[in-house]
Amino acid sequence: MLFAIYLLPLGAIAERYGLGFHCYADDVQLYLAFPANSSEVPPVLEKCRGEIQSWMAGSWLKLNPRKTEIVLVGRDRVCNNLLGTLSPPSLSGVDLRVVKVTKSLGVFLDASLTLERQISSVVSSGFFHLRNIRRLSPVLPHDSLATLMHAFVISRLDYCNALYAGLPLKAISRLQLVQNAAARVVHNVSRFDHITPTLQKLHWLPIRWRITFKVLVLVFMALNDLGPAYLWDLLTPYVPARPLRSESGNFLVVPRFRSKLGKRSFSYQAAVSWNALPLCLKSSPSLSIFKSHLKTFLFESAFVCV
Repeated sequence: MLFAIYLLPLGAIAERYGLGFHCYADDVQLYLAFPANSSEVPPVLEKCRGEIQSWMAGSWLKLNPRKTEIVLVGRDRVCNNLLGTLSPPSLSGVDLRVVKVTKSLGVFLDASLTLERQISSVVSSGFFHLRNIRRLSPVLPHDSLATLMHAFVISRLDYCNALYAGLPLKAISRLQLVQNAAARVVHNVSRFDHITPTLQKLHWLPIRWRITFKVLVLVFMALNDLGPAYLWDLLTPYVPARPLRSESGNFLVVPRFRSKLGKRSFSYQAAVSWNALPLCLKSSPSLSIFKSHLKTFLFESAFVCV
């Protein structure tokens, strides 16, 4: 906590140059959107980086150039053209690396935001732990087996899973295979048996619905001042131009995007998922009640649709 307070001036520097930023302990990320037809990276980034370096030098901190990376996010063709003309900025005489994949708080982010590397990492890690837990299944009681599965496998499927919202079903199905295998181990079910009854017995939401659950929890927190302000800034309550019955429905405005990537944004996925909820659920008096009722609602929706 004290270190986070110590780094507060970094945010003021970024805001002064009009940059977005996220800080978590000593992990600092700066981001800026600029037109795809730009021939160079906006100079404001270099100026902001220089001032941050100066502030850190005067605050007994050091910016490590070998751990500082640059990621250009956009269409492959546009990013490749820009990379061909981009001269990488330097820090303390060391050229900063321009990478196509970087790791942020345990999540692999790629330049195209396909999250393929992240999903591959989760699937690989999930099956690794599944193999180890399967060896213990003959000697462990059911409750202990389920606890191990949640700690080592399901927790990895749920970590930052709101990022998967809007991904193609082909990508989500890879994660679903891990959850299906985990359910088979916990209940000792053959791989030839249908998995839906087992998921129902375990009361596990399928991956697609777990993603929706996380997004909706974040929306509820943002609308009720329980979450970070930057999430609230991405949501717009629906206010009709004239009195309508929909005014009392607690709806959100669904932004318009032309690209599939835009429809994967939090503002779009959050509004679409939130508007599909019944009013009584959206009006829950507390976060714990909302989570409980939301899981029941999604559980019924998931297994009616299967």
